[in-house]
Amino acid sequence: MEVEKNYWGRRLPAREWPEKLKSVALTMPGIEKIKGQWVCQRCQSQLNETNRLPQGALYCRECIQMGRVRSDDQLYYLKQQPFPMTESCRWLGQLSSDQEKVARMLRDYSMKGWSCLVHAVTGAGKTEMLYPLLTHYLNQGGVVGLASPRIDVCRELHHRLQRDFEVASCFLYGEGEPYRRSQLVVATVQQLFRFYQAFDLLIVDEVDAFPFDENDQLYAAVDQARKPKAPLHFLTATTTPRLEERIQRGDLKRLALAKRFHQNPLIVPQVHYWSGYQAGGRLPRKFLHSFKEQRRSGFPLLIFLPLIQWGKAFYQQLSQLYPQLRAAFVSSHSPNRKELVEDFRTGRVEVLITTTILERGVTFPKVDVFVLEADHPLYTKSSLVQIAGRVGRSPERPVGLVFFFAQEQTRAIKQAIQEIKQMNQEAGF
Repeated sequence: MEVEKNYWGRRLPAREWPEKLKSVALTMPGIEKIKGQWVCQRCQSQLNETNRLPQGALYCRECIQMGRVRSDDQLYYLKQQPFPMTESCRWLGQLSSDQEKVARMLRDYSMKGWSCLVHAVTGAGKTEMLYPLLTHYLNQGGVVGLASPRIDVCRELHHRLQRDFEVASCFLYGEGEPYRRSQLVVATVQQLFRFYQAFDLLIVDEVDAFPFDENDQLYAAVDQARKPKAPLHFLTATTTPRLEERIQRGDLKRLALAKRFHQNPLIVPQVHYWSGYQAGGRLPRKFLHSFKEQRRSGFPLLIFLPLIQWGKAFYQQLSQLYPQLRAAFVSSHSPNRKELVEDFRTGRVEVLITTTILERGVTFPKVDVFVLEADHPLYTKSSLVQIAGRVGRSPERPVGLVFFFAQEQTRAIKQAIQEIKQMNQEAGF
């Protein structure tokens, strides 16, 4: 039955499960009492006895955004089935010697059922390093999942994997198309709540990004989505205390790569002290001088602001000052977000003002970056490292400008610059 295939490896509440498939499905309680404690079987959260509906049934608040799970309801699921063996990879690129070493160790560890943390600098070519491993699993008929907390990271991943692998693939996110059985699944981490023991290999990219970092429910979603002995690999440019603890316990093997694939160093940010941005006031002279100098180069420019309302106001101010400028503003609220990013990538937009939605997972050749209000509390060490990592990624221009405009050097700014310098030192620069 063709419809049934779309539910292999899936686990859903009764209201989302087709009536005609309920007789062939396996079930488990939505909420179960384990050692005297009520536990949601979808997200593994422990429930408070006060989480009750009027008729007395318990429900889980922690994963309610995926639809309510109740103690008087069942979760339905079907076992995953393999795909036919195939020749999947059509990528003709070549890994550097450093990338090859990591790729080989990643495959060797996976064959032993071990999970890894791949700690690689921005622009190291993490995606390409996965290709030998992905090829092995896909050629054997395995089902592979790649997830990230960020939708833009997932979109870019899916685009590249569709181009480089000849297998059925899909991209799952909150407002996306319904799931159709695929051998290669790219999804936001939240979508993994809908899978159960589905993946022979599962990879989570940008693990330090909000909302995944330190989120117990999302970690539970990841663990339950893979088959019991399937390797689970995490990718990041900035590791987290939680992952470090798992490495110390021996749950994860660390694989590190401190050098970009084109063998050039990371760009160290320059701090420019200014009077600060005011949405209703004039743009500071310090910024305008740097902006004019940068525009003379003709290279594309990404300008980051911490708040959406500031980004909108700044875009209007800049457009009034430079009416001929091909500029745009994009945020998580932009309905044409995908199109604006593509316009910037192709040169139809030369200056793109944005929030932290573009701090990671996107590559723009030859770009420069200005971070306005870099001392704002919303900018963490991790986000500043990621933002700086947008620059110098392409061998066409492995250099570039990273300017942090700030009234003072915060701890996050100092730590970000220190980490970038340290990674360059480890790489031998």
